[in-house]
Amino acid sequence: MPTLTEGVIHLPEYLDRPAQEALLGEIRAVVREAPLFVPAMPRTGKEMSVRMTNCGALGWVTDKERGYRYQETHPVTGKPWPAIPESLLALWNEVADFPAPPQACLVNHYTDGAKMGLHQDRDEEAFAAPVVSVSLGDACLFRVGGTKRSDKTLSVKLQSGDVVVLGGAGRLAFHGVDRIYPGTSTLLSAPGRINLTLRRVTAS
Repeated sequence: MPTLTEGVIHLPEYLDRPAQEALLGEIRAVVREAPLFVPAMPRTGKEMSVRMTNCGALGWVTDKERGYRYQETHPVTGKPWPAIPESLLALWNEVADFPAPPQACLVNHYTDGAKMGLHQDRDEEAFAAPVVSVSLGDACLFRVGGTKRSDKTLSVKLQSGDVVVLGGAGRLAFHGVDRIYPGTSTLLSAPGRINLTLRRVTAS
């Protein structure tokens, strides 16, 4: 498996086009039930450039008042999140090498000008479980470093169907998306990228 940094594995074209199209249909059903919303930074309330939603028993949200957290309901509709599609649970079983299933799947929608600054996924208790990321749609420039913000980073272009696994020593690696390459995929009906992030939240 191609290793980007210690513990961070890149699986290019893991999902073929038919699998991507089937998964996109399942995610569209999720979004119909749990509409995309705009997350906001803690304290400042500055809106992020991505829109997002979740599926699974828990969903990751953030706002000015309460900050980063997981909760059982959609922050706008107040309804429970829809279930994680079976195809994503199967993917987790194939690549995660972890005995318990994911509890959350973040759905981030990037338009052509959206990005995500370097960050760690550390709002979970289960650091022994990896984070599994799936790319759909336009390519992006993904950047990943070490467990310190000052560590050297490297960049790789992620294409539609690529999977990245952050586990072991790479579970708390800083990572982000520097840019989207509009028009590099015909999967979505409009330019943009969807990123799905499977996570185990609780340690038990």
